[in-house]
Amino acid sequence: MWHFLYIVAFACLAFLAIGNLIRNLMMLGTDARRSPGPQPRMANSDPEPSGRRPVPHPELLDDDGNVIREPLLVMRSISVKDAREQLDALYDESGSGSSDDSDG
Repeated sequence: MWHFLYIVAFACLAFLAIGNLIRNLMMLGTDARRSPGPQPRMANSDPEPSGRRPVPHPELLDDDGNVIREPLLVMRSISVKDAREQLDALYDESGSGSSDDSDG
């Protein structure tokens, strides 16, 4: 009896989830087709200059305040052995590798 109840409950939840998915996809499609028209302005809102652009994130600006147009992260291909050596060198430089000062 409990098995049947679980199957019915699962089927109901599945139908609700699929219906919600279909409804959301339809709403997404209608929103995508809708052309972005002019937004109605409130009477008490401040007029915004037409040439105003959004300010980018500070990490995307150089020292002079200009937008950086080059890639921020350039990765080069290195072998696993070279990567292991670099990681070992960093670990040894940090001082965590020595166990002399842990007991004393």
